[in-house]
Amino acid sequence: MATERRAAVTWNGDLLHGTGTITQVTSEAFGPLDVSWPSRSEEPDGRTSPEELIAAAHASCYCMALSAGLAKAGTPPDELSVTATVTFVPGTGITKSALTVVGRVPGVDEAGFVAAAQAAKDGCPVSQALAGNVELSVEATLA
Repeated sequence: MATERRAAVTWNGDLLHGTGTITQVTSEAFGPLDVSWPSRSEEPDGRTSPEELIAAAHASCYCMALSAGLAKAGTPPDELSVTATVTFVPGTGITKSALTVVGRVPGVDEAGFVAAAQAAKDGCPVSQALAGNVELSVEATLA
């Protein structure tokens, strides 16, 4: 069954001097969150950006994909710690999303973990949405 998630944003002013607010999300798990051009292209100053939200989505989706792959192979993880770094270049756009994962996975050696991490990068639905549009990478190590 397909699911849909929504976010509503209100923006006031022009791009460079205006500000926006993510006013509502389907889950009601967060918000309101302020957004602005400077938070996107300079310092966050307490505001979020589309890239930060994409990074959060990519990291969480990737955790799910990797934990599913490891469990399917009979070696479920004790813990996965993932960071996604999304790069935005003004005038160009989003250029890459780099995943870094450290895992505690009983019964898996480093090579097996790296292979599972790579497969999860390619299989993660957010990675698939980004593929062909931005550079994707993963760096994986066992704790």
